Amino acid sequence: MTSRREFIVQLGLGSAALASGHSLAQGAMVAESDAQAAALGYKADATKADKVKFPKYATGQLCGNCSLYQGKPGDAAGGCPLFAGKQVSANGWCSAWTKKS
Repeated sequence: MTSRREFIVQLGLGSAALASGHSLAQGAMVAESDAQAAALGYKADATKADKVKFPKYATGQLCGNCSLYQGKPGDAAGGCPLFAGKQVSANGWCSAWTKKS
């Protein structure tokens, strides 16, 4: 029989494991140096987009308002199918940006 103290300790450890598993499931942030990210001109801060190389960029275009962005409104980061298993900054930008309908 498990004592009350053991149960509380195990409950705390289990909760911590679930919380850490949730953050791992969200995926790591995509690095700007990643080959796919570099090819698409991804920048975690959209204001740093290369406007000469990517003249399509316009102020206000952000990953957070792109049709490909899989995060929820207000999330700091979210998934993107272009970077499988990785997250992009909601304030980021890449050349694949398309207006959310």
